[in-house]
Amino acid sequence: MGQAGCKGLCQSLFDYKTEKYVIAKNKKVGLLYRLLQVSILTYLVVWVFLVKKGYQDTDTSLQSSIVTKVKGVTFTNTSELGERLWDVADYVIPPQGENVFFVVTNLIVTANQRQETCAESESIPDAWCYTDSDCPPGEPVVAGNGVKTGRCVRVGSMQRGTCEVFAWCPVETKPRPVKPLLGKAEDFTVYIKNFIRFPKFNFSKTNVLDTNDRAFLKSCQFGPKNPYCPIFRLGSVVSWTGSNFQEIAVQGGVIGIQIEWDCDLDKAPSECNPHYSFSRLDNTFSENSISSGYNFRFAKYYRDAAGVEFRTLMKAYGIRFDVMVNGKAGKFSLIPTVVNIGSGVALMGAGAFFCDLVLIYFIKKSHFYRDKKYEEVRSGHLGNGEVNVDQLQNLQTVDA
Repeated sequence: MGQAGCKGLCQSLFDYKTEKYVIAKNKKVGLLYRLLQVSILTYLVVWVFLVKKGYQDTDTSLQSSIVTKVKGVTFTNTSELGERLWDVADYVIPPQGENVFFVVTNLIVTANQRQETCAESESIPDAWCYTDSDCPPGEPVVAGNGVKTGRCVRVGSMQRGTCEVFAWCPVETKPRPVKPLLGKAEDFTVYIKNFIRFPKFNFSKTNVLDTNDRAFLKSCQFGPKNPYCPIFRLGSVVSWTGSNFQEIAVQGGVIGIQIEWDCDLDKAPSECNPHYSFSRLDNTFSENSISSGYNFRFAKYYRDAAGVEFRTLMKAYGIRFDVMVNGKAGKFSLIPTVVNIGSGVALMGAGAFFCDLVLIYFIKKSHFYRDKKYEEVRSGHLGNGEVNVDQLQNLQTVDA
C-alpha cells in the first residue's frame, strides 16, 4: 500500500457516514407498515406489559410450609370391633398433619392374630397345592402371608388345597366391604394452614385471616366469599373434583388440593390472595381395574395375661389428600422494563425490513424502487456522468 493509500485510510477514520432514506409514496406498502407498527405496539403494551407484566422482576422460588388438622368423630358397630367411637387418632395417618395425609374410610379387620401355623389364603396362587411336595418347607409364599411348612392342607374332599404356612394366623381372608365403614367421614373437616415466603422480595403471608377472634376458626368454613377460612369439609372437597364421596370411600383414592399464589407486589399486600383448585389424581377411567383405589395395611399389637403376643391386622381403604403449593411474585424493576422495550423497538425494525422486501421484490414497480434504494458508486475521479458519494447522502422522495 502506497503513501497515498495510507493517507486516504487515515482520513477515512474521521469520516461520518449516514444512511440514505427513500420515501416511497406507495399507499399499500405504507398501510402495511402502519398496520405492522400498530400490531407490534399493541402486542407490546397489551400482552407484554398488561397481561404478562413485563415491567416486573419475578420470583418463582416460593418457600412454603403446610400444617393440616382433621376433625370429626363417628360411631360404628361391627362384629370384628364391636361398638366403637372413631376420632382423629384412629382414622388420620400420619397423626402429625403435613402436606400429605390419609383419612381411613373403609376397613378389613382380622382380629386376634398370633404367630403359628395355618392354611394360606386360597386367593394366593403360589399357595395352591395338590400334594405335600408342592409346599417345600422354608419357602416363602409369593405375595402371601408366611413361610411354607411342607404340608398341603385340603378342605373336605377337594383335590386342590393350600399350603400350610407359619404366619400371623388366622390370615386375612375377608373381602372388602361394599359399604364404607366410615361413610360419615364426608362431614369431617380439615384445617389447612399454609405459610409462604418469596425470598427475593422478603414477602411473607398466610392463608388464614389475621384476627384475634378465637372463635373464627371454630365457626367458619371455606367458600368463595370466605377465602381466608381454610376449613374444608371433606365431602365438599371430593365433590369439587367431580367425584362422589361414598363411591371413592369404598376402595379409596387420591385427591389433590392445589394452592396457587400469584402476587403483584406493586399493589397492596391484601391483593395477594390464595386461589384453590381440586382434582382427582388416581386413575378414574377404569374403576374395576385391579390397580384402582388406595389402601395399605397396619397392625395394633398387644399381649395377653400369659405374655403371648397378638395383633389386630387392618387393611385400610381411604382417601389420600395431597396439598400442593406453587406461585410467583412480581415487582416493578427497571431492567426487565428496558429489555422488553428494546425488544419492541427491534420488532419495529423487523417490520420495516419486511416492508422493504415487499417494496423491492413483490409489487409491480419493484424494479423502480429497487433502483432508487440501491445505487452503484464506482471509485475514481469525478467526471461527466459520474456520481459524487457525498451527493448520495441525502433524503429522496419517490412517487409511485
